[in-house]
Amino acid sequence: MSALRVGVLAFPGCFASEVFGVPDLLTMAAHVAGPDDAGFEVSVVSPRRRVAASGGVALAVVPPREVDVLVVPGFELVPGLDPDGRLASLAAEVEVIRARAAAGGAVVSICVGAFLLAEAGLLEGRRATTAWLFADELARRCPGADVRPDQLVVTDRGVTTTAAFSAMYDFALGLIRRHSGAGVARATARMALLDDARSSQAPYVDARLLPQPGNEFSRRVMRELDQNLAARYDLAALSGAFNVSSRTLLRRFAEETGQSPLAYLQASRVRRARHLLETTDRTVAGIAATVGYTDSGTFAALFARHTGQRPRDYRATFRRRAT
Repeated sequence: MSALRVGVLAFPGCFASEVFGVPDLLTMAAHVAGPDDAGFEVSVVSPRRRVAASGGVALAVVPPREVDVLVVPGFELVPGLDPDGRLASLAAEVEVIRARAAAGGAVVSICVGAFLLAEAGLLEGRRATTAWLFADELARRCPGADVRPDQLVVTDRGVTTTAAFSAMYDFALGLIRRHSGAGVARATARMALLDDARSSQAPYVDARLLPQPGNEFSRRVMRELDQNLAARYDLAALSGAFNVSSRTLLRRFAEETGQSPLAYLQASRVRRARHLLETTDRTVAGIAATVGYTDSGTFAALFARHTGQRPRDYRATFRRRAT
């Protein structure tokens, strides 16, 4: 087996850590595998002669070349701000991505590098993911893509997209596993103190950082639901509190938020339960009751559907120790 040629596409303002993160882990894997393994041949490429990454870090680059895998790092993207200008300034990089895909090479984006893949037309008709904070924006910009905001790494017909920042290691471990074997990937993960068993970014979502949907009517309904998390969901009573019919409430809430009041309530209950699991020693059954579930099994199933983890597993991962 020959060495796998991996090129990392550098561009102005790209996150330097995402340029070096994958190559560094591949280097560690090569040491683990030993001299008999073909390993990886890594280069940092750019259509530009000089590239300064985030923080003004100067990168040594070589012109684009034929590689087996092209990795596209992310860049600074601010929620709520239109990325059009930023993406327009990277037209040369978009052409490199498009050309690599047309030549049959695998293309991988890290974090919001997915927006560059979308500009290149690679996400049309494909499943994809990105950082959960920007998943809705990617779906709006690329309606032909099937954006999966809960997934860490998505591969669809030669195009791979990952979630934010550390998901580059989930991708790299998968690449190591396919090229050098599961044993090498496992040992590399242990050496680097990485979790090689993650499957979802859902447990990491912090809804407080997401853009808030809706306008005054839906916000009033949300406040009512949030203030009565433990109360039984009663659509007729909720509608009566706002002097509208149930049908009108459902329609207006959906128009403003894209979801039903019940779906919002369930998500809000899970958010509260996550906080309690992270910050208290209360039992799972007690937390379930606090957010409106007398049946802890029903609560656990709902929690797992939203976060990808059962409540006890979530607590073991995210429990905040007192300092």
